[in-house]
Amino acid sequence: MSVPLYWYIMPIGAVLSLLVALVLFIKVKNKDAGNEDMQRIAGYVREGAFAYLRQQFKIVGLFFLVAFAFLNFMAWYLGVLHPLVPWSFLTGGIFSAIAGHVGMNIATLASNRTSQAARTSLNESLKIAFRAGGVMGIGLVGLALLGISLWFFVLHANGMALESIVFVLLGYVVGASSQALFARLGGGIYTKAADVGADLVGKIEAGIPEDDARNPATIADNVGDCVGDTAGMGADLFESYVGSIIATSALGLAAIKQMPHLSDFSLNFMIAPMVLAGLGAILSILGVYLASTKEDANMKQLMFALNKGVYVSAVLIAIGAYFITRIMLPGEYAMGIFLSGIIGLIVGILIGSSTEVYTSNDFKATQGIAKQGEYGSATLIIEGFAVGLKSAGAPVLIIVIGILSAFCVSKGFVHPEMGLYGIGFGAVGMLATLGVTLSMDAFGPIADNAGGNAQMANLPKEVRERTDALDALGNTTAATGKGFAIGSAALTALALLAAYVEQIRTGLLLNQAKELHIEFAGEIVRIVEVSQATIADFVAYYGIHLMNPRLIGGILIGGMITFVFASLALKAVSKAAGSMVQEVRRQFKDIPGILEGKSKPDYARCVHIATIGAQKEMVLPALLGIFTPIVIGLCLGVAGVMGLLVGGLSTGFVLAVMMNNSGAAWDNAKKYIEKGFMGGKNSEAHSASVTGDTVGDPFKDTAGPSINILIKLMSTISIIFAGAIIAYSPMIIGLYAGQNRSHIVYEEEITTEETLLESYQEDE
Repeated sequence: MSVPLYWYIMPIGAVLSLLVALVLFIKVKNKDAGNEDMQRIAGYVREGAFAYLRQQFKIVGLFFLVAFAFLNFMAWYLGVLHPLVPWSFLTGGIFSAIAGHVGMNIATLASNRTSQAARTSLNESLKIAFRAGGVMGIGLVGLALLGISLWFFVLHANGMALESIVFVLLGYVVGASSQALFARLGGGIYTKAADVGADLVGKIEAGIPEDDARNPATIADNVGDCVGDTAGMGADLFESYVGSIIATSALGLAAIKQMPHLSDFSLNFMIAPMVLAGLGAILSILGVYLASTKEDANMKQLMFALNKGVYVSAVLIAIGAYFITRIMLPGEYAMGIFLSGIIGLIVGILIGSSTEVYTSNDFKATQGIAKQGEYGSATLIIEGFAVGLKSAGAPVLIIVIGILSAFCVSKGFVHPEMGLYGIGFGAVGMLATLGVTLSMDAFGPIADNAGGNAQMANLPKEVRERTDALDALGNTTAATGKGFAIGSAALTALALLAAYVEQIRTGLLLNQAKELHIEFAGEIVRIVEVSQATIADFVAYYGIHLMNPRLIGGILIGGMITFVFASLALKAVSKAAGSMVQEVRRQFKDIPGILEGKSKPDYARCVHIATIGAQKEMVLPALLGIFTPIVIGLCLGVAGVMGLLVGGLSTGFVLAVMMNNSGAAWDNAKKYIEKGFMGGKNSEAHSASVTGDTVGDPFKDTAGPSINILIKLMSTISIIFAGAIIAYSPMIIGLYAGQNRSHIVYEEEITTEETLLESYQEDE
C-alpha cells in the first residue's frame, strides 16, 4: 500500500519546525549579550547547567542501557515483545534528551540578551525571551514528529502490518516517558533545592535581595530554572505529544477492527492524528512570531501579547483540521472527529484560562493570599492551600465535559471504539498548538534568569522593573503551561488506557485462537479461527467490574501511588535543600566579606551540591513509577492494572492541579506584595509571602508536574508489558485455567470436504 501524499504533512512539519528553530536560535544568539559582567554571570549559569546535564545523562544513560537489554530479553527470549520495540524505546529517549539539550542551550544564551534588551525596550526584551522559548517549543515539536515520521515511513515501506507499527511506536513513547520522568524529577529537585536554600538563608536570614550576587546559591538557583523549567518541562510535553498521537493511532485501528466495513480507511484512521500534528507544527510557527507589546503594557496586555499567538494558531489549526478529517475519514464520522479535535483545542484554552484566574496576581484569588500575609505565614499558607484545592474544580469539570462531548460527537454511544478515537483526537487537538504554548512556558525561566542577571550585574533600576514584569508574566505562563501539561496528560492517559484495553484484547484473541490443521486434497490446510472479541467479552474474561477485589485493589493502589510519589519528590527537595542551606550558612560564616561584597562566594560548590543531590534523590521515585505497573500486573493481573491506571489518573490529575496552582499562587502573591501592596518589600506580609513561596516551590516545580508524567508512564509501560502480564501473571493462570471461553472463539463444525472447501474459500 502506497503512502498517500497528505501523509507528508507530518515530515514536512517536522523539517520546517527544525529549520525555523535553527533560524530563531541564530537570531537570538546574534543579539547583544551585554557587558562583561552580564556575560560572566550568564557563563556561570551556562557552565552549571551543562555540568548538571552531563551528570544526568550518565545516570539516565545507564538506566536506558539496562532497560534496553531487558526489553531485548523480553523480545528474543520470552517472545512477548516485538524485536523492534527496544530500538524504538531507545530512540524515544534519545530524541527527548536532544530536545532538552536544545532548550537548555538557548535558555542559557538568552537570559543576558533579554536583560540587555530591557535596558531600552520592554517589547524587544519580551520578543527575545519569547523567541528563545520558541526554539524550545518549535524545535521539540520538530524532533518529536521527525522520530515518528522516520519509524512509520521505514516500517510501512517494508510492509509491516499497521498494528505492529503502532506497537513499535508505543516503544518510542515509553522511551520518551522514561526520559521525561528523570528529567522532570531531577530538574525539579535541583531547581527547588537551590531556590529554597537561596531564599531561606539569603532573603530571610541575611535580608539580602533575591538574585543578589552575594548569595552563594544564586547561580545554582538560576541553573535550576534552566534544568527544571526548561529541559524538564520540554521532556514532559515531548512525551505527552508523542503519547497522544500514537495512542490515537492505536485507537483508530481498534475502531476499524470493530467496524470492518471501514477497513479501507485503516491507514487514514491511523495517520490522521499524525497529519493534524504536522499541520499544527507548521501553523504554530506563525504564533511564535506574533508576540509583541507596547512599552507601557500592564500585566493583562503582556499576557495578551503572548496569548494572541496561541489564539491565532488555534483558529488556523481548527480550519485545517476540518479539511484533514473531511479528506481522510469516512463522511459519516468525519464531522464528529473534527469536532472532537476542536473540543480538545477549546479544553486546552479553557484550562489555561482557569489556571490564570487562580494564579495570576491580577485576580482575587492570589490577591487574597497576599492579604492573609498581613496576619502571618500560617494564614497565608492555609489560604494558598485552599486556593489550590479549589482550583482543581474547574479543570476537572472542563476535562469531564470535554471527554463526554468528544465521545458523543464522534458517535461513541453507538460505536464506543469510535468514541474513544474521538477522545484521543481531542488530545491531539489540544496539543496541536504545542509549538507556541511550549514557547510561552519556556519564556518563564528565561525571563526569570534575565531578572537575576540584571540584579547580579547591578543594572539600572528600570531594567529590573522591566524584567520583573516579564518574570511575573513568566510565572503565570509557567503555571498556565503546567496546567496545560496536566490537562493534556489527563486526555493522553485516557487515550493510552483505551489503547491498553485494545492491546489486552488483541492478546486475548491471539491467546484464544483455534488453529486447525486438516488434510484436504492431499495437502495440510491450516485454518486459524478467531472471532471479534467485544468490550463485553473483555470485561467478562478479565473481571473488569467493581465487584472484583483485584480491580478495587488496583484503584486504591493507583491513588496511593500518586501521593507516595509526591511525598518522595517533596522529601527529595527537603533533603537536598537542607544540604544547600548548610553550605550557604557555612560560606557566610567561613568566607569573610561576602555580605559586604568584598569577597566572591563559591558558586561552584553550591552547583555541585544541587547536582549530586538531585541525581541521588530522583532515582527512588522514578523507579516507583516504572516498576509499579509491572509488579501490580504480575500480582493482580489485568484487572489490577486497569484499576491502577484508573486510580492513578483520577487522583493524580487532581493532585497535580492542586500542587501546581497553589505553588504558583503563593509565588505571585509574593510578587504582588513586592509591587507595593500590603506594605511592600521588607514588611511582615512580605516575609510571610516569602515563606509561602518557599513552601510552594517544590509543589509547582517538582512534585506537581512530575505526577502527570507518572500517570502517562504507567499507562505506556502497561501496554508494552501487556504480553508478559497475559503470559506470566499467576492470577490469570490460576483463575482462568480450564475455563470455557466459547463465547469468545467461534468454533464452526466442519463435517465434509465440501463444507471445508467453502469455509476455506470464505476465509481466503
